[in-house]
Amino acid sequence: MPPVRTRPCSEANQAPRAEAASMAHGLPLGRPHGAARFLPHGCAIAALIALPAAPLSAQEGAAPGMATADEPVEVPDARDPVYAGEQETGFPQGGEPVVVARLPGEDAPPALPPVPEDEVAFEADTLRYNSNDDSVTATGNVILRNGARTVTADEVVWTPDTGEIVGTGDVLLSEGDRSVRADRVVWNRNTGGITGTGDVRFVDEDGNQLYTSRIELTEEFQAGSMDDLLLALRAGGRLAAVQGERGQDGSIVLTRAAYSGCAVVDPEGCDRKPSWRITADEVVYSPQEDRVRFSGAYLELFGRRIVPLPGLAVRTDGGPVSGFLVPDLRISESNGVEVSGSYYTRLAPNQDATISGYVFTEAAPMVSAQYRALNERGAFQITGYGTYSSRISDFTGVPTTEDDFRGYVFANGKAQFDPNWSLTGSLRVASDRTFLRRYDISRDDRLRSLVELERIDADSYLLVAGYSAQTLILGRDQGQVPLALPAIDYRRRLRDPVLGGQVEVQANSLAIFRDEGQDTQRAFVRAQWDLRRITQMGQVVQFSALARGDVYHSDENALTPSVLYRGDPGFQTRGIGLAAVDVKWPFAGELLGGTQVLTPRVQVVASPGIKNLAVPNEDARAIDLEDSNLFALNRFPGYDRIEDGVRITYGLDWQLNRPGWRVKTTVGQSYRLDTDRDILVDGTGLSERVSDFVGRTEVRYKDFVSFTHRFRLDKDNLAVRRNEIDTTIGSRRTYVELGYLRLDRDISEFGLEDLQDREELRAAARIAFADYWSVFGSGIFNLTDREEDPTLSSDGFQPLRTRLGVAYQDDCLEMGLTWRRDFTDQGDAERGNTFQVYFSLRNLGFR
Repeated sequence: MPPVRTRPCSEANQAPRAEAASMAHGLPLGRPHGAARFLPHGCAIAALIALPAAPLSAQEGAAPGMATADEPVEVPDARDPVYAGEQETGFPQGGEPVVVARLPGEDAPPALPPVPEDEVAFEADTLRYNSNDDSVTATGNVILRNGARTVTADEVVWTPDTGEIVGTGDVLLSEGDRSVRADRVVWNRNTGGITGTGDVRFVDEDGNQLYTSRIELTEEFQAGSMDDLLLALRAGGRLAAVQGERGQDGSIVLTRAAYSGCAVVDPEGCDRKPSWRITADEVVYSPQEDRVRFSGAYLELFGRRIVPLPGLAVRTDGGPVSGFLVPDLRISESNGVEVSGSYYTRLAPNQDATISGYVFTEAAPMVSAQYRALNERGAFQITGYGTYSSRISDFTGVPTTEDDFRGYVFANGKAQFDPNWSLTGSLRVASDRTFLRRYDISRDDRLRSLVELERIDADSYLLVAGYSAQTLILGRDQGQVPLALPAIDYRRRLRDPVLGGQVEVQANSLAIFRDEGQDTQRAFVRAQWDLRRITQMGQVVQFSALARGDVYHSDENALTPSVLYRGDPGFQTRGIGLAAVDVKWPFAGELLGGTQVLTPRVQVVASPGIKNLAVPNEDARAIDLEDSNLFALNRFPGYDRIEDGVRITYGLDWQLNRPGWRVKTTVGQSYRLDTDRDILVDGTGLSERVSDFVGRTEVRYKDFVSFTHRFRLDKDNLAVRRNEIDTTIGSRRTYVELGYLRLDRDISEFGLEDLQDREELRAAARIAFADYWSVFGSGIFNLTDREEDPTLSSDGFQPLRTRLGVAYQDDCLEMGLTWRRDFTDQGDAERGNTFQVYFSLRNLGFR
């Protein structure tokens, strides 16, 4: 076997990489014989001659219009549209040769019709006829066509007597999506056999590329015997072998083979050894099944053989193959040592399933299954977990001695009936409130299920939906959790034919039911008009007007704990009218080598008194003045509350753009002409005539620095009522993330459930070293003390969850060890340490 040739890394940018790292048995795992070469484009073709496939006859001297043997053919005048040479004995008999010529720089002639199977067509700079062996030799940008096959080469020799077409000098033979490129290609038209030698690259119809020093192809363009080969799969991964032979069924049997999904060069183009590879005594590649099967296979990790892989198979088209996945290992406080394994099965090209088993030292075994399907309408999946074990009471937290079935079902999907209509659904149900946390499946505090039927076109939107939720918070009454069914929303945009602008009409209805709480039904119709204009001085002015009529019905209102949210029982109606004008005046100029834009903004919104407290508040409870809602027509998040009266909002936007830098900041405040405080309570920043100051600042430097700061300052003493920071510094592999939030609403008495004070710190970091290794950590810390929230027992610093780990990740391998510590109990999800080992191989189906 020839040795693998190497090239200095400095040549990596001069051509595609030619070599690859050595594999088991001395096999190369890259392009074994040099970089793939490409034919030049745009070369002028001086002549095209279509020659019938008939034997040449010898003659004395040169035929009229032809040169003697081994002399260039005289090209006819290109200004003659068509030249038909007289039939002479020097040409193959059976048809008249046709020559179409053009000079360099002139437009190419129209595309020629397909060449019949019994003809051979040449395009070349020079064409020679040799009377000694009745052969035709074309040189210089040669293109030969016969039927569906095309040959391009530096030189092509056609000998009709033997049926051989021999191309040399970077030859490309193609048919449809299949092609073979080599230094020399011999194609026998009589037998159909094709032989390529030198730097050979064969591409099949699936896009897989085969590199070898010698290849034999059948008439059907199927690979035969090969030596010193490399198969680069389109889906990723490379398969190298010393020798390959084509079997009777069309499969290729490789001996002393190796496979890896790793790249064999680094980003700088230098050789690197693959972190993992599969070595095998024999490999069978079946193009018909798009599958590679291994016999006597072993997994090698960093050059060390670690585990046998009997029955291993991979697909060459990127599709999945049934088989076992790599087991997971975890140690947790709640379950002890956990070992889990999975089996993946491909049921059909559009269906698959995964079955998993979990064994614990401190808990009963558990099983799970997932089914996925894709059809012409859409896709869906369903996942289920199940076990039979004891659990802790949802309300008392006391361990129970009874064994109950415990599990979780998650299903979702979407069907697209046509470009406008679609149906989306999701179902999440757990047997109890601590199952997901105990088995580390999810840390959600509620599970939401929904079904949505939507119709969307350019000017309208229709939604018919239903929503339900399951609370997972211990002590929370499930009977107070609402069921919304149905929720209907329809909107249409219209062009105003009188004043211009745009009109949006909306019809909305919602029905909310509770097992042990207030029921509410609501319906309204709304019309909103918006007109945007730019004055001659550059001001951007927007006029808005809104009219809405509501009908509400509610009962069992007394079951809602907060009087502010109840509303009056029975039927209630209200009308809403609103008008607004918003003016922005941007000023642009240069600053610090960049461009700055300063935009003062003023908005006036007026609305008559609205019967807010007469109707229930189901969707507009979490009101808080922020930069995102400062200039909103309604600063409540939902429909049930509307801010009435007259208010003036003013603010300032400033933005600076420099090469690589962007700085953007916003600050503003609002002033109300009345002092009505019935719905704007203390702690929101809006409860008094003059609001607090709110703002936001963003700083970005390329993809290296991202900084966002949101704030709310007390209007009286500039005390910080909201302080929120999110920042990321670093690259994708080495970075630091920090998040901080403090809500100090300065409420004299304990406020509503949506207005509690909070202080929290989030931090995460990753440090990369030694090319592919990294250490990482993260933590969430509660900084709220008992004075800020009497329901908490924290002293001002309470870790909630921390994580540390070490990981290795390259282009084809990911593995690591993680330690996590939870500091709070959630039923039978106990606080404590959790250790997890994970392992993933690319292109091998291992997760």
